[in-house]
Amino acid sequence: MPAMFLPHTFAIALAMTVTSTLCWGSWANTYKLTKTYRFELFYWDYAIGIVLTALFWAFTLGSSGRSGQSFLANVSAADGSNIAYALVGGVIFNIANLLLVAAIDMAGLAIAFPVAIGIALVVGVILSYAIEPKGSALVLGCGVALALVAVVFDGRAYKALTRDGSPISTKSIVVCIVSGVLMGSFAPFITRALTSGHALGPYSVGVFFTVGALLSCPIVNVYFMRNPLVGEPVDFSGFAAARPVDHLLGILGGFVWGTGTVFNFVAASFVGVAISYAIGQAAPMVAALWGVFVWGEFRGAPPRARVLIALMFVSYLAALAVLASAYGAS
Repeated sequence: MPAMFLPHTFAIALAMTVTSTLCWGSWANTYKLTKTYRFELFYWDYAIGIVLTALFWAFTLGSSGRSGQSFLANVSAADGSNIAYALVGGVIFNIANLLLVAAIDMAGLAIAFPVAIGIALVVGVILSYAIEPKGSALVLGCGVALALVAVVFDGRAYKALTRDGSPISTKSIVVCIVSGVLMGSFAPFITRALTSGHALGPYSVGVFFTVGALLSCPIVNVYFMRNPLVGEPVDFSGFAAARPVDHLLGILGGFVWGTGTVFNFVAASFVGVAISYAIGQAAPMVAALWGVFVWGEFRGAPPRARVLIALMFVSYLAALAVLASAYGAS
């Protein structure tokens, strides 16, 4: 009888969470490769890409293995409330992600990432652990604290790099905070979908999560197209006029992010959402690696910026080690 692939050892689950970190920290490179394509338009390709990716994994790894039910069998047997949880989680993520990009445009990476991702990390881990207390709360808390230190170092490094003394508006800080709270709030919905009643499997959660994100785009993304927090309004004429390669890059970005998300959910079925989500949120470290070694963002940077980025890497590696040990600790 068809089943699905699930990790049966901690090593495999950890490898999948680290893969999710790499994917979450790398997908934005596809947007950087576009030319004048506005993010609100790029996002349509990206949203389609994440759904196609979730379906791909659902009908491959999610339908061939030795554990549980296959994707279609699992969807048929799952409670409707769990499907609703996954859809709502996708809607919340979609709003948070659009706000995060706007926050980066408004306040810069140095402010947006430390505030938004830091808040998301704390909110997501605490709420998920409250629903599914898997692993040591003390060790998990220490790992989250180290990750927050790394995020602060990341922000300070970029601030030292830009030496931008322009004031940060209250509006941009509010957007960062709202984005962070929402970004952390989708995790408990995923936890409920994976654990309550006739639960969804991780591949099924991935499909409904991404479908929720896509279905909310006609409301959320269209609103931001007409009322952007940064820049002038855009319409669908820009989408139609975009280069084919830009559309492909958007779908590729969705594939990279979607793969990371599905793998994170699959790993969560073994280690718990709190641990999996916390490790996945080390994505800023990966993004910084791209910035340093590929995009040359720190070329000619002052020594202070280089020291801070090095401290960020050390803190994140320490956080990963501590978070990984939270699973076996009691």
